[in-house]
Amino acid sequence: MKLALIGYGKMGKMIERIALDRGHEIVCIIDIDNQQDFDSDAFRSADVAIEFTAPHVAYGNYLKCWEQGVKVVSGSTGWLKEHGEDVRRACNEGGKTLFWASNFSVGVAIFSAVNKYLAKIMNGFPQYDVRMSETHHIHKLDHPSGTGITLAEQLVEGLDRKEGWCLGTLTQPDGSQVVEHVPAANEVAIDSIRRGEVPGIHSITYDSDADCITITHDAHSRQGFALGAVLAAEYTKDHQGLLTTEDLFNFG
Repeated sequence: MKLALIGYGKMGKMIERIALDRGHEIVCIIDIDNQQDFDSDAFRSADVAIEFTAPHVAYGNYLKCWEQGVKVVSGSTGWLKEHGEDVRRACNEGGKTLFWASNFSVGVAIFSAVNKYLAKIMNGFPQYDVRMSETHHIHKLDHPSGTGITLAEQLVEGLDRKEGWCLGTLTQPDGSQVVEHVPAANEVAIDSIRRGEVPGIHSITYDSDADCITITHDAHSRQGFALGAVLAAEYTKDHQGLLTTEDLFNFG
């Protein structure tokens, strides 16, 4: 398979290494200093472009890929609120293809399935209140994380007593804390922590007067995310529309 890479930071380089190890060809690498290469024969020859950049440029990158007839796999977060409807319309009505995930880790896909199942169980036990936290490296620009939002939305869907999610407390790299929002009883609070070079930790806690139940996914490195992105590209090559990890990993 011919791949283009958009964004050539730590994640882009790891994706490149894994893709080459799996026998794929990197035909084009686009970073900040060579944006003109979107309009190139090399880029147009790609079966799929894998995009890991920043919230403020991700949607524009999708448009540039689609203009050249290239399908997209993206792990960029922070754009969904402003451009989500545009992307859904382009994929569902305009014939474009985007495989988007807030997290491509196989372990997170499993964790997500467990989260949804546990929420269904806990819907019958209102004595437990739920809260979640996400911890990431200090370079991550958005909070809460896209994965945190996805997990919180699953909780809202599975728990009748919750109607939405909100930002909770932000712990900044220097250790100072900002209370973004005091959650109402019908809200799931997401606490965000930024420290060191943490690849990603997500925890969901159900707490009652009697006891506490916590599930956690703790990534050891970015390698799992990179492998998942390449697996997603392999899937996207032969599929169309707006695709997610639920399409790739079918846990029933």
